Amino acid sequence: MCGEAKLLQDKVAIVTGSSRGIGAETAKLLAAHGAKVAVNYCASRERAEQVLAEIRLRGGEGILAQADVTERAQVETLVRETQEKLGPIDILVNNAAIGFPTVPFTEYRWEDFERKVVQEMAACFHPCQAVIPGMVRRGHGCIVNVSSGLSRTPGVGYSSHSAAKSALDALSKSLATELGPAGIRVNVVAPGLTDTDATAFVPAQVREMIAQHTPLRRVGRPEDVAGAVLFCCVDWSRFVTGAYLPVSGGSHMI
Repeated sequence: MCGEAKLLQDKVAIVTGSSRGIGAETAKLLAAHGAKVAVNYCASRERAEQVLAEIRLRGGEGILAQADVTERAQVETLVRETQEKLGPIDILVNNAAIGFPTVPFTEYRWEDFERKVVQEMAACFHPCQAVIPGMVRRGHGCIVNVSSGLSRTPGVGYSSHSAAKSALDALSKSLATELGPAGIRVNVVAPGLTDTDATAFVPAQVREMIAQHTPLRRVGRPEDVAGAVLFCCVDWSRFVTGAYLPVSGGSHMI
């Protein structure tokens, strides 16, 4: 981006779960557009270091930020350290993934279902509560929650994921309503099937079938989702809040 105006110059962003996949591409893209980025990871330090190294190699600025974002105390430390090292937080991207078994509902154990839904909410709830007071004081802020097309179009074996992401969508609309008067925007980006290590278990024939039923005739790539997140963060979308943006190549249209 050398010589070009940067859309997020001097903004500070936290991207949760940004050591790989969608989160990694989002962190790198926001940094390429001028944001100072906290690259959050829970256990994958080496991969987070690679993401930060790429950001710095391209002239960007960022820090490593270890935290399990389902734990309030760790999130508070993450936010405090980000503010101390980078400055007040302008952007929060809630992307951290919560694993879940893909089994029919009748075979689900309640403990697994509960864990997915509760931790999905915690991974959004705690970061939002930690950054919102500062955003309110400054009169602006942007929160982007990464959901899933499965929140609107469920699939067999994904009952806990669909329920958790539907809850995330509803929380996002509530936050958009409550925080709008304070100048804080909250939007949802909902990927369709995206080619990451988190979806590596999906058989090749299933990927091909999905691609052939998608108007753009392919599955998503992490950079596709990162671009949608960037759109939600820049001033182009300053009058957009409470939106649900499918990033699915047209397989889900609203």
